[in-house]
Amino acid sequence: MPKICYTHLSAEDRETLSLGLAHGQSLRTMASVLGRAPSTVSRESARNTARGQPYRACTAQTLAAARARQPRRLRKLVDPWLWQYVRTHLAQGCSPEQIAGRLTREYPDDMRKHLSAETIYVALYVLPRGALRSELLAALRQAHKARRPRARGTDRRGQIPHMTPIAERPADVATRTVPGHWEGDLIKGARNGSAVGTLVERTTRLVLLARMDGTDARSAREGFTQKLRHVPAPLRQTLTYDRGKEMAEHERLAQRLAIRVFFADPYSPWQRGTNENTNGLLRQYLPKGTDLSGHTQRELNTIAHRLNTRPRKCLNWATPLEVFTQLRHHSPVALGT
Repeated sequence: MPKICYTHLSAEDRETLSLGLAHGQSLRTMASVLGRAPSTVSRESARNTARGQPYRACTAQTLAAARARQPRRLRKLVDPWLWQYVRTHLAQGCSPEQIAGRLTREYPDDMRKHLSAETIYVALYVLPRGALRSELLAALRQAHKARRPRARGTDRRGQIPHMTPIAERPADVATRTVPGHWEGDLIKGARNGSAVGTLVERTTRLVLLARMDGTDARSAREGFTQKLRHVPAPLRQTLTYDRGKEMAEHERLAQRLAIRVFFADPYSPWQRGTNENTNGLLRQYLPKGTDLSGHTQRELNTIAHRLNTRPRKCLNWATPLEVFTQLRHHSPVALGT
């Protein structure tokens, strides 16, 4: 069946609908007669019928014309206070979704200060070209210059062969009580032309940074292999990654390192929350919009060392390096392998 595109009913359409309903025809039957979707005809009847009266073409035409003359409601982001709030928090690295959620949390009873993430995105992308537009779009995580189509729940990045979903990952990984389970990702440089591989051990929060020759699957495999092969096998059990196409050679990586690779669900960054948070910390040293290919492995090791020697509350104020070193010197039996 050909797709029916939505357009408003004409005066002639309304006359036909009025006559059909007066003769006892159903809305669905009239939709077929008019070549419209049943929802279109149902909406027309509900919106353009006078209260307590049957549907009449002349009344419907008058109501529709009056509604068309009414100005559209302005979006909330024209409010100066809200606009400044959004600008400030974008500059601090917050996403539109985080900004919208924070507004609801801070002002739960003030609906005038509630926004949706979609409203923020629309307001940013309708800005005229200029320094302000460039500044605000650059503050977005992905920094796209034009709005990309909404995915509607599907993964736009293509499929990776033979992926093992995160649902099949051992349950003890989520508890963080057993070491040896890693999360991985790439931090991209300017125009996605360079990248640094990031690896975080879930129990100890130890960070490893891998220099990449490029952003393709071969570079990712070689970079991650180079870093993880120095990790003792008992502390190299699983790797959880997103569905980025740079992991297309995950089977070769798994075979080389004797590690199991699992993939998070599409658009579910919380399933790799440790790595996502770590990437945010790393942006202090590896800023967005810069060429990351100029960093040597020695420089990346220095950056990782800074994070690994910070005391962590979740580790009872020990450092990731201290905890990982202690585990590294345990016997395989002590590690449960």
